[in-house]
Amino acid sequence: MWPNRSQKMKELDQELQGFSNNKHRLAGIADQAHRNTLVLQMIASLRRLDFTQAVRLRDISPDRADPRSDLFEPERAAALLARNGQVDEAIWLIFLATHFGQHGRHKWRMLKDVYSGLGSFIWTWARVSSNPQQFRLWLQQNLRDIGGAFGNHRKYETLNPASNNGTATVLESFVRCFAPSPSRWFSDLVRHVGNDPHVLFDAAYNRVEIARFGRLAKFDFLALLGRLDLAPISPGSAYLSGATGPLRGARLLVDGDVHSTTRAADLDAILQQLDENLNVGMQVMEDSLCNWQKSPKKFIHFRG
Repeated sequence: MWPNRSQKMKELDQELQGFSNNKHRLAGIADQAHRNTLVLQMIASLRRLDFTQAVRLRDISPDRADPRSDLFEPERAAALLARNGQVDEAIWLIFLATHFGQHGRHKWRMLKDVYSGLGSFIWTWARVSSNPQQFRLWLQQNLRDIGGAFGNHRKYETLNPASNNGTATVLESFVRCFAPSPSRWFSDLVRHVGNDPHVLFDAAYNRVEIARFGRLAKFDFLALLGRLDLAPISPGSAYLSGATGPLRGARLLVDGDVHSTTRAADLDAILQQLDENLNVGMQVMEDSLCNWQKSPKKFIHFRG
C-alpha cells in the first residue's frame, strides 16, 4: 500500500518505538498490528494534506467554484477564489462546507443547493453579511426544495429556520463574528498576537464564536483555512479537551485503554513531545488518532 511512502512508514514505525522505549511508554503500540495500523493512518492523513497542497498549486477549472456545476468542490473553489483575490469569499465557503459537511451518498448536494440559491443566485459573503435576515426568509420559503443531507460529522444539524439551532442561526453567528471581513479579522488577530502560526491558531480557536461549532467543527474549519493558506494559522496541539475520537485515540496510544482517565491536557503534552520525533504536525496527529481508535488492529481508509 502506498509504495512511495514505504520509507516514511519505516521512519514513523521506528520513531514510535524509539519514543516509547526512551521518552514515554506508549502502551497502545506495543502490539505490532496496532502500531502498523497507526502508521498507515498517519500516512493516510499525510496524503490528505498532500491533496490540499496539490489543489493550491494546480490549474483549477472555474466550474469547481460554480455550485450549479457537477464539478463543484469547495476546497478547489476556495483555492480558486483566493487565487483571484476573493479571500473573504473563500473563507466563507470553507465555513459553509464545514457547517454542511460532505455526505457519504449525497456528497455536497445540500451545500450546492443552498450556496447556489437553488440555481437562482449565489449566497455570497457580501450578500448574506449585508442582510442575514434575507437568507433566513429565503430558507424558510425554499426549505422543502433543498436536497441532500448533512455530513456525518454534522448529522445533528438542521436546516429549519424556525429552530434556534438551524442553519440560518449558524450563518448569522458567523456574520456577527467576522463582519465586515473574515480576512481582516485574521489580519487584526496577527496585529494583536503576532505571527506565530501556533499562537495564532490558538487565539483564533479561543475567539471564534459560531453557533453549533464545537471543538471538532472549530478545529476542522481553522485547520483547513491554514492548509489552504487562507489564514496564517496551524495547530500546535491536538486540542483534546472536549474531543471524543481523538481523545480516545490518545488514551489508547498512551495508556492502551480508550477508557483511561489520563487528563486531556497531559495527553496533549505527550503528543506534542511525540511530534518532535515524528514531525508530522498536529493535524495529522489528531486525524490519525481519531481514525485509528475506530479500528486499531486493521487499517480502514476513512474518508470523512
